[in-house]
Amino acid sequence: MNETAENQRISPHVDAGTLRRLTRRVLVADPGSEQEVLNAMTGEALGTVPRGTAEDVRAAAERGRGVQRTWAARPIRERAAVLLRFHDLVLERQEEVLDLIQLENGKARRHAFEEIMDVALNARYYAHTAERHLKPKRRQGAQPGLTRVWELHHPKGLIGIISPWNYPLTLGISDALPALVAGNAVLSHPSAQTPYSALWAVDLLKEAGMPQGLVQVVTGSGSELGTPIIENSDFLMFTGSTAVGRKVAAQAGERLIESSMELGGKNALLVLEDADVEKAVSGAVRASFSNTGQLCISMERIYVPERLWDGFVSRFVSAAEGLRLSAEIGYGAETGSLVSRKQLDTVVRHVEDAVSKGARVLAGGRARPEIGPFFHEPTVLADVDESMEVYAHETFGPVVSLYRVADEDEAVSRANDSEYGLNFSVWTSDEAHGRRVAARLEAGTVNVNDAYAAAWGSVDAPMGGMKASGLGRRHGEHGILKYTEAQTIAVERGIPAGNPDGVPPRAYARAFTLGLKVLKRVPGIK
Repeated sequence: MNETAENQRISPHVDAGTLRRLTRRVLVADPGSEQEVLNAMTGEALGTVPRGTAEDVRAAAERGRGVQRTWAARPIRERAAVLLRFHDLVLERQEEVLDLIQLENGKARRHAFEEIMDVALNARYYAHTAERHLKPKRRQGAQPGLTRVWELHHPKGLIGIISPWNYPLTLGISDALPALVAGNAVLSHPSAQTPYSALWAVDLLKEAGMPQGLVQVVTGSGSELGTPIIENSDFLMFTGSTAVGRKVAAQAGERLIESSMELGGKNALLVLEDADVEKAVSGAVRASFSNTGQLCISMERIYVPERLWDGFVSRFVSAAEGLRLSAEIGYGAETGSLVSRKQLDTVVRHVEDAVSKGARVLAGGRARPEIGPFFHEPTVLADVDESMEVYAHETFGPVVSLYRVADEDEAVSRANDSEYGLNFSVWTSDEAHGRRVAARLEAGTVNVNDAYAAAWGSVDAPMGGMKASGLGRRHGEHGILKYTEAQTIAVERGIPAGNPDGVPPRAYARAFTLGLKVLKRVPGIK
């Protein structure tokens, strides 16, 4: 029996009706203005979403603000309960969104599942910790025993979130979860290349009990919608390239609103001389080729000591060559597609430029159009130098360069010799040694004996970049308090904090000086 256009199956768990249901969450003045979304596996049209305008952003912001005050007035426990129900729904309904992620992004399903884990971890963490992070806190007063001080945290109001295409579910909704439980509304712009995963998450949040309209999603061109989102938000969360991040930060600064950004990286993995080579190779493969290398915290540089070079390189090259590329919707593939022709062109350009200037291809090096239009082999380069684009610029694809070093000090120095500092990895048989080396690295997160998941998945700890890799942090208390306005309330009892009436200023100054000298020696008084 022929299927109707409404239920025509696109993948095992997604049909055309699914996409239409999700796009109904986007409200625009002109529904007839649409933007095409491609199937990254095939390069063919997957569907369309509304092409929003600046006026649509302003209307969405107004709707979000209209709901926010009522939401903020609800007890934190009620808001947290929505996150827990959302957590359960994500796990129960994961097959549908895994299909969506694969279709619009092209990644292997095993890497798409990492997004399920991330969203569930963040939802559970902030549901259980929001009250602790947000509750009023007593602070030490100016005059011990006389000044009583409290620190309060109020929601900022409307949080703008601009997310990229590489992790469409994770980056499309995880940053919104702490903002919501803190009492804010959210104005979201997912990448025009991958809007469906974020819309799916918003749909589930509504089912979990989130008030209608609290999260507003506007789809369309990032270059057209970015500025209006900044202009209509009270705080901005941005994930993307460093070049765009600089412009976004300048615009946010003009409005005197705060922003938090995870930006580019040229991440490094260090194999120390006491490392277990087999484990280091396995970790380096995950670090370099997960998500087809389209991972902000994946590795593009590997430093290997002379003593371990031959053994590591031969094993690593063999492992890279053995990775299975596939366009299937399922768990069989080890490596998926790049997201677009533009991304494939960047990878090809970096590899060809390096080879033309003397680099050697140890594994891969070719596009694979017979599998899908945007596929490229996992590629390992050697003899890369400063003259090559791949040396210092982020490729954001399945390409990694190997560098031979004399010792640990050289590895640390060369790893730090970059404008970026997002996520590094250290491999060693001595945990204490690994921690010492990690502390010398100029990166916001460093994983010892892991590729990236240990730090990323530890959602109680801050996550973000140093140098040109970003501003602010996500995760932990940093990830929720940034969405609030801190307020100090001080209550003075008895003697005022200042020169009392009737006391000569010189006498007051002498008495206060003596008091400070005494209090310096009193434990617990700061």
